[in-house]
Amino acid sequence: MAYDQTEFLLTQPLQSTLSENLARIRKIAEGSSDLLVNEFLLSGLPAALLCCEGMLSTAMITELILNPITQIQLPNPNGMQVLDFIQNRQLYSIDRAEADTYAKLFRFLNSGFAVLVVDGAAKALVFGIQGYDKRSVSEPSGENNVMGAKDGFIEVVRVNMSLLRRRMKTPQLKLELFVKGTKSQTDLCLCYMADRVPKQLIRQIKDRLDRMELETILSSGYVQPFLENRRRCFFDAVGATQRPDVLCAKLLEGRVGLLIDGTPFALVIPKLFCENFQTMDDYCFRPAYATLIRWIKYAAFLIATLLPALYLAIALHHPELLNHTLLLILAEAEENAPISLTAEAIGVLLVYEIIREAGLRLPKAVGGAVSIVAGLIIGDAAVSSGLISTPMLTVTAIAVIAGFVIPDLAQNITLLRLAFLLAGGFWGIFGISLLGSVVLFHLCSGEICGFPIMAPFSPFYPKGLRDTLTRVSFRKMQSGNFTVEDYHE
Repeated sequence: MAYDQTEFLLTQPLQSTLSENLARIRKIAEGSSDLLVNEFLLSGLPAALLCCEGMLSTAMITELILNPITQIQLPNPNGMQVLDFIQNRQLYSIDRAEADTYAKLFRFLNSGFAVLVVDGAAKALVFGIQGYDKRSVSEPSGENNVMGAKDGFIEVVRVNMSLLRRRMKTPQLKLELFVKGTKSQTDLCLCYMADRVPKQLIRQIKDRLDRMELETILSSGYVQPFLENRRRCFFDAVGATQRPDVLCAKLLEGRVGLLIDGTPFALVIPKLFCENFQTMDDYCFRPAYATLIRWIKYAAFLIATLLPALYLAIALHHPELLNHTLLLILAEAEENAPISLTAEAIGVLLVYEIIREAGLRLPKAVGGAVSIVAGLIIGDAAVSSGLISTPMLTVTAIAVIAGFVIPDLAQNITLLRLAFLLAGGFWGIFGISLLGSVVLFHLCSGEICGFPIMAPFSPFYPKGLRDTLTRVSFRKMQSGNFTVEDYHE
């Protein structure tokens, strides 16, 4: 019953009586300790300045609000005249707004605004003087680079907006701020270049966000499924980045970015599969070297996904593909193995995932040491005891290390590696080929908002190959403005 009453009060408009407004505000807050109510006389009228403890700067509220507001003296004023005078004649903060309902008042209050309520006025003035603690802008923990910028997004959406504006000073960059989440009231910011973004893309994304009904948004993972198609692709069609320079580059190609308050990641729509093999450093290196690095990444993806499966398929079903020396080495290594080769391969991969997860979740001071010690001790002991053969451990280690080259595909590689391993163990190279065809067909059929994620390979777009399989010079890339609209079906 109390919950229903609170929800009802939030929908009500502010009253013109200060005492009634304060009574309802305290009723909605229900004794919350961080609500601060400072009552005083404003030009002879009862007034109150509300704020949320820890969400604003006490020095700023004293200097910019309290000191000048107590000096206001108007002849025979009423509440609305005082608020109109402050709104039109005074400038206490740059970020100002009005609240006419209790829901709006609490949203501003809990976002770090100071709220002024005056007796005789059925509205409140809010002043943006946020001063809550936040992490400073620093190098992102992921997406490391050699020659690119060293700043990354943080958890405050307005700071992230400023990082984009510093790089893109054109008025064509639009930053639309709105609120989602019935309980969390989370700020989201839609970013796009008005002269580059396809109109149907921005319209579809806004429609999907409007249909999103969530109580709270605590990370980008809450929003991403609502942006993707209902028939989700195995590979992500919505990208994520911690780097402002990467997001700016995507916006210039006509994509849409989404910043979410409380998370240091920005979502990018749409994401193409080939972009998993691209980094910002590719555009700092010479084209020939960048092209070589990209080919290495494509090869690493195939090795990480297929190498254990191919080894298992050849050892069990196609030993004739090995030369005499390799066949003898394999036979000697597996002669005394107590379990089957398939079970051995699956066991090694699962043990690796356990060690990786343990190192990731433990505190940093011991996480790395645990991963190294566990890998060395378990690996050496398993080989020495004969539980695991040396060739299998070597093949698995090479595949795992190759997967580190493409961190954006780490989850997909882990699942595909196990799937191909089972296919190769049961049906040999035929099973691997069949599963590979299924994955390829699935990739080619994937799309988001009408944009195929396998472009420019499928459908084939020759001009797009200049920055996929190879990386041509900027002199060639600057000829003609490329946008993702060229890929639209």
